[in-house]
Amino acid sequence: MSLAPARVFAELNAVRPPAQQSPVLGKAVVLGGSVAGLLAARVLADHAESVVVIDRDDLRVNGPRPGVPQGTQLHALLPGGFLQLEQLFPGFRERAVAQGAVEAPPAARRHYLDGRLKVTVPDDADSLAGSRPLLEGLIRAQVLRLPNVKTVTARATGLVFDGALTTGVRYDVGGASGVEHADLVVDAMGRSSRLSDWLEQAGWERPAMRRMTVHLNYATALFRRSVANPEHALVLALNSPRLSPDVAGAAFFAIEGGRWMAMMAGYAEHRPGQTAEDFVRRMREQFPPEFGAVAGCEMLGEVRTYHHADSRRRDFHALRRFPAGLVPVGDAVASFNPVYGQGITAAALHAACLSTYLRSGPDLRQPAREFLARQQVVVDAAWSLSTSADLALPHVAGPYPRGHRLSSWVSRQIVAATVTDVTTARRFNDVVSLRAHPSSLARPRVLLDALRANRRAR
Repeated sequence: MSLAPARVFAELNAVRPPAQQSPVLGKAVVLGGSVAGLLAARVLADHAESVVVIDRDDLRVNGPRPGVPQGTQLHALLPGGFLQLEQLFPGFRERAVAQGAVEAPPAARRHYLDGRLKVTVPDDADSLAGSRPLLEGLIRAQVLRLPNVKTVTARATGLVFDGALTTGVRYDVGGASGVEHADLVVDAMGRSSRLSDWLEQAGWERPAMRRMTVHLNYATALFRRSVANPEHALVLALNSPRLSPDVAGAAFFAIEGGRWMAMMAGYAEHRPGQTAEDFVRRMREQFPPEFGAVAGCEMLGEVRTYHHADSRRRDFHALRRFPAGLVPVGDAVASFNPVYGQGITAAALHAACLSTYLRSGPDLRQPAREFLARQQVVVDAAWSLSTSADLALPHVAGPYPRGHRLSSWVSRQIVAATVTDVTTARRFNDVVSLRAHPSSLARPRVLLDALRANRRAR
């Protein structure tokens, strides 16, 4: 099934939840209470009589979860993801701000590239600054408040099939086993999903997995924030590998609890900011003045580190045989280098794919090919954005796609133009925040405008 990528993106970013429920199935089961699983449950609640979310963690408990080890690290909510959350949960902004999240309109965001301040796009979409536990907690509370959604604290152990149809999920809880029957099963078990194993064990094909090794090293620290409404709530500084081989970049956000959350990242053997002393020194010496000002505040607690070995994707869409009544979402399909902040936004777009699929009144006794085709467009877009940038890293050895040298040159011209040219920056921001398909940057007019802007800047 071939779809026009630009049109798919336009449709997904225009999706609105139905005004009232229109059930097309009895029970849906979601494996995993991740952000992707919760957003899928939110969509399913409009189309199923009941939705069951199965997770090893007790989803009724607020705060960081053992199943989200990266939850202590800085998370970006891209404007595209923020818009999707507002559509799924009307009033999400107000509830987030009431709990301490900080609004980040274009004027409150600053972006640096190799130490140069990039132009502000005044009509860009708003964003929101807050910790991962706050954002995920708000989503979870909204979903679990729905009358037809319930949770089961258990470990999923396999799927139940009736011929070519998925009919339920096996699970263990407290040493006892059980089965939850379902008309539709959603795999949202993340990077460690066992769906591929379960398919293979049941005689189905195993999806091919693609990996790109990146060896990203994160360090995140919290600082006391004395200003309630800072002028700049979100500041990001990225460095080109050729100019700064040891530190890929740094960022800080104003988050709830009167705190700054600051992050810096390096690749391969470079692990900047692992100690409090090194973190503060680099903030003061290697980044713009705003970073030094944050580093002068009181550090709260210890520096938290995180290692991300690789980006990976499972190509379920390419399987010749796939059972009916089953769809995968989120990191179970593709997880990217987190430095680009795509995770929550990609998960929201997967939920939009699911909404579009269910609105079509599908025959759930047939494989969800229409859903997988739309999801492939989203995955391809996010994967190309992430991996094309990763291929510029000196320690990444490929694989390089056809035409990589030309496409990387074009990308460098466009990225350079975002420093000085509002038009190019606007187009680039729409793509990076997954509001527009990357193909929109491949038009000759876009490259010509970027080249002219770079010539003027020189």
